[in-house]
Amino acid sequence: MRPSYVLGGRAMEIVETTASLEAYIETAVKVSGDSPVLIDRYLRDAIEVDVDAISDGTTVHVAGVMQHIEEAGVHSGDSACSLPPYSLSAAIIAEIEVQTATLARALDVRGLMNVQFAVKEGTVYLIEVNPRASRTVPFVAKAQGRPYAKVAARVMAGEALAGFDLAPLGGAHVSVKEAVFPFARFPGADPVLSPEMKSTGEVMGIDSDFAMAFAKSQLAAGTLLPMAGQVFISVKNSDKPHILAAARGLQAMGFNLVATRGTAAWLNAQGVVVKPVNKVLEGRPHIVDAILDGEIALVFNTTEGVQSLKDSETIRSVAWARKVPIYTTASASDASVKAIAALKARAMEVTPLQAHHRG
Repeated sequence: MRPSYVLGGRAMEIVETTASLEAYIETAVKVSGDSPVLIDRYLRDAIEVDVDAISDGTTVHVAGVMQHIEEAGVHSGDSACSLPPYSLSAAIIAEIEVQTATLARALDVRGLMNVQFAVKEGTVYLIEVNPRASRTVPFVAKAQGRPYAKVAARVMAGEALAGFDLAPLGGAHVSVKEAVFPFARFPGADPVLSPEMKSTGEVMGIDSDFAMAFAKSQLAAGTLLPMAGQVFISVKNSDKPHILAAARGLQAMGFNLVATRGTAAWLNAQGVVVKPVNKVLEGRPHIVDAILDGEIALVFNTTEGVQSLKDSETIRSVAWARKVPIYTTASASDASVKAIAALKARAMEVTPLQAHHRG
């Protein structure tokens, strides 16, 4: 649900119960005023995709197809993303490019255009299309080595796309954009990601593969991934199957795992050795004590519902305050494990951006 006429997902929430709906309406009306409160259907566990393109009214150039790492439901400005996509099939990417070009021509776009799609079970859904430049354009331009904003400005002034060489430079690399958040400046703020945008900047990691590019993006954002230690896992029921590969990967690399009782029981049943730990409401010693005592090196915490969010808020805020890396979606948690494995497998190299563009 969202108020009318807001930017950055202001006051947007995923509402799942009647009680939550009533509480939300009381808050949203203050933001929306006399305008309607809007209702959208939420695609759970979908992959969100951002596309930037340039059109001169006839020819359309797709500058970049970016796969979000966090699933749909997290604001696009807060989600990390990969260019090119790291898990979408070539057929899905081709379909997205066709739909983007069709939209640009139908809307008679002259200049830059941004489209957001969601992919679920092989179906491509259109979320929104904006006939304007997006915040992702600088990232795409750096990743591809082409001055897309400059080209778009000249196209808007009447030049044809045929006069520009827009093919990406290099090509044998992966670029990852990561959001930067201000939570360290607001003690007690809940760092959980949601439809409401909270980030205040972004950074970029680039390498020959997704895992190392993601690792570099985390370092640039100030997140130091651990190479050893104890990892805390607490995820909602629907995320348990999605977190299994990450848990197995951590165990194989020698990490010790602790989890809330429900998550621990499920993972133990899948053959992953996990020690249960108390939630805050279950009494001491509990997980927040363990974080404060420096016993936790990494946190995976996904949740849904007003009460669950409230119950686990202290875990997230304390982890952030203690500079313990924390991921609040299953997909980002999995990406972090891939990044740790990459860092263990080979040394991180610093390479000039121009070297990647030479290919």
